[in-house]
Amino acid sequence: MIDLASTSIADLGAALREGRVRAADLVAQVAANRDEDLGAYKLWLPERAASAAAMADAAFAEGLDFGPLQGLPISVKDLYGLAGSPTHAGAPRALPGAWEREGPVVRAVRSGMGCVVGKTHTVEFAFGGIGSNPHWGTPKNPWSREVHRVPGGSSAGAGVSLWEGTAVIALGSDTAGSVRVPASFTGTVGLKTTWGRWSLDGLVPLSPSLDTAGILTRSVADAALAFSVIDPRCPAPPVAGDVSQLRFGVVEELFDGCAPDIVAAVRTAIRELEDKGASVFRFSLPGLDAAQGVFAAGGLAAPEFVAFINRELPDFRPTLDPNVRERFAAVEAMPATEYLDRRARLARAADEANAALADVDGVLCPTTPLTAPRLDEVAHAQGYRERNMATLRNTSPGNLLDLCGLSLPVGLDVDGMPIGLQILASRGADESLLGAAGAVEGVLGSARQRLGSPRGASPA
Repeated sequence: MIDLASTSIADLGAALREGRVRAADLVAQVAANRDEDLGAYKLWLPERAASAAAMADAAFAEGLDFGPLQGLPISVKDLYGLAGSPTHAGAPRALPGAWEREGPVVRAVRSGMGCVVGKTHTVEFAFGGIGSNPHWGTPKNPWSREVHRVPGGSSAGAGVSLWEGTAVIALGSDTAGSVRVPASFTGTVGLKTTWGRWSLDGLVPLSPSLDTAGILTRSVADAALAFSVIDPRCPAPPVAGDVSQLRFGVVEELFDGCAPDIVAAVRTAIRELEDKGASVFRFSLPGLDAAQGVFAAGGLAAPEFVAFINRELPDFRPTLDPNVRERFAAVEAMPATEYLDRRARLARAADEANAALADVDGVLCPTTPLTAPRLDEVAHAQGYRERNMATLRNTSPGNLLDLCGLSLPVGLDVDGMPIGLQILASRGADESLLGAAGAVEGVLGSARQRLGSPRGASPA
């Protein structure tokens, strides 16, 4: 039997095509791997997955190949529409049936005969980076079995589903870091695509100006394969580059205020890249100050989310998470001129940042300034606000400056919690980013190689 939790998508695909394993076997292993104590899923769909696996096996038997995801288990954030399944978006009750409609991202996975195993928990309406949810509970970070630590959000169950061995790809979304933060907190790989690269149709919106669809995987190599299936413009998986041919800028300002363990792990990783020939130099990211200033003032997400709720789902407002609802009054009092000024400032800053990034393969920094906090540290408003803002500090510029970005794991802190390295690249450079990240992974090793596993297994 193949170990689903530690086998790459490419190797799983080879095993399926050579008849060494069936999709039905993988789905059965998924069911055995599910750990309800971790709480990754809002909606568990074993019958649906088994049916999809049977169709994938039948297609293989007839010599029909629908691509790299055929027969593989995939989790979907409960922000995406999935035909025949309710969408809660983290709210206490299901959204109207129109939000079950599937968009191009889910259709790409399903038309490739991927097997959707369930819908993973999300922060309510994706508005938060911690991963907590007062209505349905907060998934447990798999790296902390004894003490409940958060998994990162808003794609809260995504990274958890990968480590527990119930999915090899997790669909998520990223508005200020909601793919990269859970990837960093759970020791997985998270890809934030360029805004507009993947359709947002069929995805409950938070901030249409900033929302991006994305994926979490167990390795950059897996992410490249998944990207080639979902992306309408990428016919083949981006190939890992040669790290000695790459130029990386280091954004020193984004190291300030980071926990010492995080700084040490990221700098160690950067030195390893230099030792293998990468060109690494200090880089000042134009527009960073403007992006951080707008984010600290509430960004674009808050007013756009308030407008969406008031317009489309007003009856959901009274039951919103108090950490979200308490912000409504201030947002509604904001003049329209302030919102428009923020958009104009960000547009100028984004153009400056993207022009500067044209000469580098990516810029490097810690993904988050802190590792996954304990749930009790974010249980009260003040602790939540402080840690939520800190968590999103380094990732939000990727959205506000219209960049693409990726987080990959580089170490563990003193408590054994994962630490992420973020690579940001210019808008539209998604394939190049994956190629550069693949080269980085080739030097540093995959998550399992570098970190081991949450259950204490030695690195493979």
